[in-house]
Amino acid sequence: MSKIYKNNNLILLVLILGACLVSSCGSTPNVVYLSNLDSLNLKYTQIPKAAFKQPLIQVDDILTISIQTQDVTDPSAFNQTSQGTTGGSSTGADQGAAISGFLVDEEGNVEIPIIGAVKVADLTTNQAKNLIKTRASKFYKDPTVQVRFANYKITVLGEVAKPSSYIVPNEKVTIFDAISLAGDLTIAGKRNNVMLMRDNGDKKDIVRLDLTNSEIVASPYYYLRQNDVIYVAPSKAKIGASNAPRTQLITVAIAIATLIITIVTRF
Repeated sequence: MSKIYKNNNLILLVLILGACLVSSCGSTPNVVYLSNLDSLNLKYTQIPKAAFKQPLIQVDDILTISIQTQDVTDPSAFNQTSQGTTGGSSTGADQGAAISGFLVDEEGNVEIPIIGAVKVADLTTNQAKNLIKTRASKFYKDPTVQVRFANYKITVLGEVAKPSSYIVPNEKVTIFDAISLAGDLTIAGKRNNVMLMRDNGDKKDIVRLDLTNSEIVASPYYYLRQNDVIYVAPSKAKIGASNAPRTQLITVAIAIATLIITIVTRF
């Protein structure tokens, strides 16, 4: 009887462990970034890096344009940041905040006081700055011009601490910068399968990125573009934990198996 009792307990233990293994399958996520670099033995290394390409100004972008001059004799001269149209947008820190600047219209132009319409679409901000400076030189003496994106928006969704749309302060932003703005991935985020969506004309590019592999630094998607969307999917463990029917099924299966073993060992 004692032997049967011990066998019974052993079988129950095996069933419980098996159920735990099934329910926790894939529950240990790879949570280390660039994990293919052995941080314990690696003292110094160099890896290839993607070339940064300045983003091009597109229709519906909002630009901050600053024109300054020391010519105070001209009453039309102004030493200030020019404020054009106002567009609604949102940032991670201030949802629904209005963004002031010059809207790039459907023809690719911005309307600047005194200077008039300037076509800036498909130019970098540096190229647009030089073009506006050339036009401004007709009206102002030795003007200084600065052009920046006012709505360089990156959206981060899914398993991150603070999912939101973020207005980044500069154009040279990496995928790690965006994740940092969103408060990093949660422990349940799939670091080896992060989805990036990018506008490409009338199509949408969708790519999968592995943040655990150092080759991400050399990827053409390492540097983000305006309006990129990053989605971090949950791990299988989290999906399984939130799957109530599956959990109930395992519980019922264990109960039935326990009942069958009890009946068999007694009779």
